[in-house]
Amino acid sequence: MLGIYSGGIWRIPYLGSLLPGECVRLSPFKAIPEQVNAIAVWGHRPSAQKPVALAEAAGLPVIRLEDGFIRSLGLGVQDCPPLSIVVDHLGIYYDASAPSTLEQLVQDRAGNQSLAGEAEAMMHAIVDNDLSKYNQAPPFVAPDNMPEAVLLIDQTFGDMSVTKGNASPESFQLMLETAKQENPNAEIWVKVHPDVLCGKKSGYFAHLKSDSRVRLFAEDVSPQSLLRHMQKVYVVTSQYGFEALLAGKPVICFGQPWYAGWGLTDDRHPKASELAARRQPATLNDLFTAAYLRYCRYRHPVSGQSTTLASVVDWLVLQRQHSLTRRGMLWVPGLSLWKTAILKPFLKTTENQVRFAKRCPQASALIAWGTRGEAKWQAQADAQHIPLWRMEDGFIRSSGLGSDLLAPLSLVLDKTGIYYDASRPSDLENLLNTSSLNEHQRERAQALQQQLVRNKVSKYNLGLDWHLPPEATGSKVILVPGQVEDDASIKTGALSVNTNRDLLRTVRERNPDAFIVFKPHPDVLVGNREGHVAAEDVARWADCQALDADIIQCIQHADELHTMTSLSGFEALMHGKRVFCYGMPFYAGWGLTQDEHHISRRARQLSLEDLVWQTLIAYPTYIHPQRLEPMLAEEAALWLSAAPRGAMKITKKNIGRLARQYRKLLMFYKVRFG
Repeated sequence: MLGIYSGGIWRIPYLGSLLPGECVRLSPFKAIPEQVNAIAVWGHRPSAQKPVALAEAAGLPVIRLEDGFIRSLGLGVQDCPPLSIVVDHLGIYYDASAPSTLEQLVQDRAGNQSLAGEAEAMMHAIVDNDLSKYNQAPPFVAPDNMPEAVLLIDQTFGDMSVTKGNASPESFQLMLETAKQENPNAEIWVKVHPDVLCGKKSGYFAHLKSDSRVRLFAEDVSPQSLLRHMQKVYVVTSQYGFEALLAGKPVICFGQPWYAGWGLTDDRHPKASELAARRQPATLNDLFTAAYLRYCRYRHPVSGQSTTLASVVDWLVLQRQHSLTRRGMLWVPGLSLWKTAILKPFLKTTENQVRFAKRCPQASALIAWGTRGEAKWQAQADAQHIPLWRMEDGFIRSSGLGSDLLAPLSLVLDKTGIYYDASRPSDLENLLNTSSLNEHQRERAQALQQQLVRNKVSKYNLGLDWHLPPEATGSKVILVPGQVEDDASIKTGALSVNTNRDLLRTVRERNPDAFIVFKPHPDVLVGNREGHVAAEDVARWADCQALDADIIQCIQHADELHTMTSLSGFEALMHGKRVFCYGMPFYAGWGLTQDEHHISRRARQLSLEDLVWQTLIAYPTYIHPQRLEPMLAEEAALWLSAAPRGAMKITKKNIGRLARQYRKLLMFYKVRFG
């Protein structure tokens, strides 16, 4: 059992998930309980000295803790709780005077080898997704004429990693002078530490002034985005140096950080040879595996339970992407009270401003609801010289109909077009055109698909159990889903066939011997939207109707699905069914469907994993209905699979208008006022 004196350590959220075994709070005024077999302290902070002395007096070992290398979304000095810590039984990683647990792990080549593949994938994920120890900073935007530049990394004054890394203030001055001498034709960019930028601490270059050769870079930008524009990186002991190694940059060290002495850095410290003799050469994969996969312990950002680096990376990418894509002042005009209530959690972040007013002259972007909102507000956006972005319902939406004012779990924000408008590109189409999944992404896509299929999750998750009539036995079963005929996806994605009646007739003409199941759209069934097919036409071209049936069960009983642009075609693909498209939905044109029309912009052959990842994971935003923060697609699917299924609420004469309006009013009150 670990004994902890520090109140700061004890207050770390979900501490038990980050530490090995049980822990107990200790008091310096009371004897140490017998069951305590080690004392935990925070690194080499001065506050650790007394607990260390008490541990030594009791003959107990000291375990040193520190922040992990992928720590949190925000800064620790701004009280953002850690998602990872390191636990060292020998020393601590930044103390170059003696071996640490991390040093031993790097040297354990056999133990690292089994994790080499995972390490390679995670290194790419960190670099490609612009992640770092702290992840609050936006990407660096290079000037049009980016000069040749080298990067020097400042640190917070008195930082323990500097003194324990055998460095001093003079090391920083030497680093600057050396960089200037070695790079006569380059600008010297001195990066200010984030803790200094937010006013919490001071740095070693606090009094440095910019000149013709030296630029004091005081912007808070993400490390990887800045490193892409640098020729080389000079550090004393900063973790930035290891992140530069991940980026493939030459790194020159003037102190002795944990990643020096392995043959990967240009070490200028006077005792560099002594450290190198102790550590011996190692690969970058060895260092990453030891530090990020074996030395660090992670907790899940939502559940608080012990987890993996991969799950923390997935969550950080989600939160970071959500914030970065919504920067500025977003103007959302012309919406109903209902739309205003549901859109705000999807748009508001801690870094931006959202205005639902009639006018907003200082807006940086205008957001409209779908193509109808775009048509209404495009002229105003043009007049203010700001972009117009479109929002729409996502693909895993709710347990019930949107037209009945059920709040969505997911929406999409598209800055190029919108996914159902086949007449032009969209963010989703661009994602699909450039899709190149790594193994981790492919595995997540497969797992999500299996989760959705297993739990029978669809867009609206409503309807009753449905079984195929006995007379269908021996025949090819074709499911024909009806659609809302005035829906924008029909107007922009359907060509030769654009009504439910024509679709049903065409399918029968081409498949005279098939058993055809027609399923009217739920919004049409409950009387909210247009798209009714006369009973005599249904009787002429269909063998049966699935009225208040669950769409997923209909798909499961079918051999094929024939549609204009319905999302059910995508759901059928995930269930392994053949899909025939008479229009141009977002999932057509990629080699996965039988297509009536050709879309020249879609020239790639994609896998189903590509389609699932980009459509359900990369493109939409999912907001947790209680936490009101972004959540992963997997959590949204789990939430809906556990929710009570929505009811169609249809009768023989359909539900009355007054009853529908009363139900909508109740739902609006629930969402707007809780």
